[in-house]
Amino acid sequence: DHRYLHSFPTRRSSDLDLNPGVGGFAGIYRLNGKKYVVRGCSAKTTTNNKMELMAVIKTLESINAKGVRKCQITIRTDSQYIVNSSGKKASWFKDRPNEDLWIQLITTAVKGGHKIQFIKVKAHSGDDLNEECDRYAKEECVRAKHILAGNA
Repeated sequence: DHRYLHSFPTRRSSDLDLNPGVGGFAGIYRLNGKKYVVRGCSAKTTTNNKMELMAVIKTLESINAKGVRKCQITIRTDSQYIVNSSGKKASWFKDRPNEDLWIQLITTAVKGGHKIQFIKVKAHSGDDLNEECDRYAKEECVRAKHILAGNA
């Protein structure tokens, strides 16, 4: 049943957590008993907040691409930024940092007809999927550094 999905996005700005710096993100969700991992990086200067948003956006895009519509999705994240900003209308983000990414997140959720609930989890507290996302995001930061150095 894919009427209820869990997604576990996270990010890492860089392996030294420099902000801004290169970035990596990851999200994990389960659908019909199968686990999906979404991950990516930015070799350009980015911020932890942008990578947190990209984790949510790319995870939602992946869910939508599987034809899933009108689900209640619970997103567990260690990002206070995401949790505190969720539930706002698109107009609230006008002229605010990362306006374009927030609009993209809202548009992606609306496109799928999803209702999204954000839950804050404590980072590095033993939440297995959050820890797994963190590892993937760190790996993506390393990949971003290699891309930047021309070793991709």
